[in-house]
Amino acid sequence: MLFNSLDFALFFPIFFILYWLVAKKLTLRNILILVGSYVFYAWWDWRFLILIVFSSIVDFIIGQKIKNSDSKRIKKRYLITSLLTNLGLLVYFKYSNFFIDSFINSFKLFGAEFDSFSLNIILPVGISFYTFQTLSYTIDIYRGRLEPTKNWLAFFSFVAFFPQLVAGPIERASHLLPQFFKTYSFDYKLFKSGILLLAFGLFKKMVIADRLAIVVNQVYNNPAEYNGPEYIIATIFFAFQIYCDFSGYSDIAIGIARTMGFDLMKNFDTPYFARSITDFWRRWHISLSTWFRDYVYIPLGGSRKGEFRVYLNLFIVFAVSGLWHGAAVTFIIWGAIHGAIIVLEKAFGNHNLVYSRNKLFSAGFFTLLTFTIVCFAWIFFRANSFSDSLYIVQNLINFDGGRSIIELGLTKSEFYLSLILIVLLLGFDLIHRKYGALKLLNSIPLTLRLMTYTVIVYSIVVFGIYGDNSVSEFIYFQF
Repeated sequence: MLFNSLDFALFFPIFFILYWLVAKKLTLRNILILVGSYVFYAWWDWRFLILIVFSSIVDFIIGQKIKNSDSKRIKKRYLITSLLTNLGLLVYFKYSNFFIDSFINSFKLFGAEFDSFSLNIILPVGISFYTFQTLSYTIDIYRGRLEPTKNWLAFFSFVAFFPQLVAGPIERASHLLPQFFKTYSFDYKLFKSGILLLAFGLFKKMVIADRLAIVVNQVYNNPAEYNGPEYIIATIFFAFQIYCDFSGYSDIAIGIARTMGFDLMKNFDTPYFARSITDFWRRWHISLSTWFRDYVYIPLGGSRKGEFRVYLNLFIVFAVSGLWHGAAVTFIIWGAIHGAIIVLEKAFGNHNLVYSRNKLFSAGFFTLLTFTIVCFAWIFFRANSFSDSLYIVQNLINFDGGRSIIELGLTKSEFYLSLILIVLLLGFDLIHRKYGALKLLNSIPLTLRLMTYTVIVYSIVVFGIYGDNSVSEFIYFQF
């Protein structure tokens, strides 16, 4: 079920009313959350439920077993069982065909020929997200940082919590699970801020991201028909498309949870104002970057085993992060680019050390440089194949010929509207980072606030992109 669908527009009000009718009865409330979440998830394919239920059962039992075991060796065995079960399912459904193709292609280098084949596997929606969420639960219990719950209903509800189930934020059990043991009273301020976040998330998705996607898809799906200027425009548009698409989903998820009294972690913090790639990853997909820090980088040795290992560990983390995003060489290259730049930044020190006396100029320069690097890496992330990405990179500065704006899929007025929306988005991010958008909105007169709400709703209704499923789905659903 899509947040930007008519199905959800009917589902959520019904769920919301029922939720607050039973909000003070903890068991009934959690039953409603679990049933509602399973209905939400099964809307794509009911067979997906088998996996999420199985994963929940395995980690619920293993959490108890780890806690009740006195032997460190036995605890480790249970943890390995959890890791193999969850990662095994993830690898099978997400990476089977990738590894088969890689195996066949590697032997071709030595002259051996194998018939190419692929498995007919449907990728379950959100499997990468809830797998990491349940893994953090068992790992934290093994580390002694979390007590396992004996309440299966609360745990199953935590795993399947529908606002953030499909595309995050990836919540830690230590933060989200305790909230399923609390009852909440309806709070108008939380409700209002949640609805505002939901509306702004829909605005970013339907008005900005889906409009930019038209140009991006036109160019990236037909790279041989375009040249450098079109690649640059499409890549910049994709940078803002994926930002609005993914942060829009996170805003909606956080907003929905907030209307129910739940608190989800912040997942984005004005990433395109970052002044280094290191800074970018403190602001982009924060729940994933902190997950890899705590459960991959630190177990690899972190910064405890010498300078070389620091660089190696950082690079491994980002290469694996790229693979987490998709089963393709292009995603690994995307992650490797970020990893290589972060290693360089670590090796040569923070760019703040080389700031010029003109701090404003220096900040602007490093922000623009960081955005350029991020956009270059996005080419590999968005390209349909490795050969397409190489073709685009090789022709990135080829300015021969060129197409008119209307040949990129949008009318001239739509194209200029897209540029205006990007500028407005950056302006909003800047204001939000400095003053806090909600705090600033609450400080203005009621008339202006009502006008702001009206403009947001009107924009979604009038300027939102509707009708094409290939555009309206959230990008991160495929991960």
